[in-house]
Amino acid sequence: MRTSTDPGLARVGRDGALRLALERRGAGTVLVRCGYTLPLQVLAPVALDDPAAVVSILNPTGGVLGGDRLRIDVEAGPAAHAVLTTPSANRVYRAPAAPATQAVRLRLGAGAILEWVPDHTIPYPGSAFRQAIDAEVDDGAVLVLVDAFAAGRIARGEAWRFALLESAVSVRDRAGLVLHDRFVLGGGRAAAGPGFAEGHAYFASVVVVADRGLAAFAAAAGRVLAGVAGATGGVAMLPRRGALVRCLAADAPALGAALDALWAAARRELAGLPPLALRKP
Repeated sequence: MRTSTDPGLARVGRDGALRLALERRGAGTVLVRCGYTLPLQVLAPVALDDPAAVVSILNPTGGVLGGDRLRIDVEAGPAAHAVLTTPSANRVYRAPAAPATQAVRLRLGAGAILEWVPDHTIPYPGSAFRQAIDAEVDDGAVLVLVDAFAAGRIARGEAWRFALLESAVSVRDRAGLVLHDRFVLGGGRAAAGPGFAEGHAYFASVVVVADRGLAAFAAAAGRVLAGVAGATGGVAMLPRRGALVRCLAADAPALGAALDALWAAARRELAGLPPLALRKP
């Protein structure tokens, strides 16, 4: 039997790339460069009552297929403010051969604000997905990064049925490494046993990096995790310039409520901004 590494076997999957550059112009931020190849695409920035440029990244094919190799590069120039989101959850379909991969590169200039707040990822049965998010943060910049997942299509009884789910987040600044956080999960019904994710099928990490407001954010995050029904978690201060929040949720509404409240707390405490209501269907 031939495998996916055999030279005679055609590769399954597509290479998608997205490159964005945003700059501060006057009181606002504009998208100055945008290029993409399917299955990645971007919508024009949305005009909201907010100083940020809000950009929605989407996959018009409906989800990530086994063998897809996706790369996203975002550069926020000095004092620019960008919000990167998605119109809906990211679905990862079964991988008959090679895993799907996604590499995200975020670059924040001095004083920039970048909020990476996509909807959660849903791995389907038999799927294999590897993701790496790499951020470089300059002096005075603020990073808010959400990395959220479901254990599968929970309503269909498909929790923990994926083959592989891996995500790594690395953040660096001029002084060196701020954070490297990685998990690797193998699916299977045994994963749902006692103690695994404490019975919660939704999980997320929220990383914030800033030069001020971290203690106030950590306190606010603790209140959020204690106050949202169906959610739990904890907050840890990083050795310097950042904080990490872990969140577990019993269902999608609880995950959404917790992440919305954590995001609002980050905007308030780190950037002095009110919550941002994204217009999604």
